[in-house]
Amino acid sequence: MQIQSFCPRWGSAHIPWDEFAKRVKKDGYDGVETDIPTDLKDRDIVLNALAKHGLQLIAQHWETVDPDFEKHLASYQQRLEIMTAAKPLLINSQTGKDYYTFEQNAALIEAAAQQSASSGIPVYHETHRGKFSFAAHITAAYLQQLPALMLTLDVSHWVAVAETFLQDQQEAVDLAISRTRHFHARVGHTQGAQVNDPRAPEWQEALDMHLRCWDKVYGANRKAGHAVLTFTAEFGPAPYMPQLPFTRQPIANQWDINVYMSDLLKSRYRTV
Repeated sequence: MQIQSFCPRWGSAHIPWDEFAKRVKKDGYDGVETDIPTDLKDRDIVLNALAKHGLQLIAQHWETVDPDFEKHLASYQQRLEIMTAAKPLLINSQTGKDYYTFEQNAALIEAAAQQSASSGIPVYHETHRGKFSFAAHITAAYLQQLPALMLTLDVSHWVAVAETFLQDQQEAVDLAISRTRHFHARVGHTQGAQVNDPRAPEWQEALDMHLRCWDKVYGANRKAGHAVLTFTAEFGPAPYMPQLPFTRQPIANQWDINVYMSDLLKSRYRTV
């Protein structure tokens, strides 16, 4: 099974797209995960830069935030259409609200399933704070009742929500792993969704826990016979990245950390 790494646009919006894509390619990524502009000219700038540098696209959805469910659903369907038109490899969706009912969140998941069925582009739903999938035990209920639901696993959010390394929720985590087709390689800790630098020895326990989880994701996908598994190295900028007080300087380099994570996992799974 081939492993492919994607670079987040998050944190690099200040870099022109052509320059960004050139740098992404140079650092060994296979593609970019990004939201899709609504303006067609802006969208073409993104797509042309990726095509020029031989990079794949994962479309990311996060923009639907309206608390009113009916408005939220309409906005979500519109965003799905915009992303589908860009013809990405897949869509990663931050879906629903943690305070919506099960039925409301399930309706959003069904809207994505219908869009996917008509387009052939898979939609995977990211485990994320504030969304239907904000916690391991809550997501398990959706997975049990919605057999077609597939995930983008970002376990760092669950670690922060539970304030544990999920050692007491292994059954729920394993269920999620069995339904994961894309994952976000960010290391969280029991008080936050991002350690300041995963290379630092004080975060070894956190890194090891996440690596064990990703190893299981890789193993499950290989056993299922999938040809490719994708991941995004998704350490983020402030406020995910801690800053020094007053100067607001980041205490580590986001880009360098993501390259490190990409190289670490591609090397790890090339040898499996």
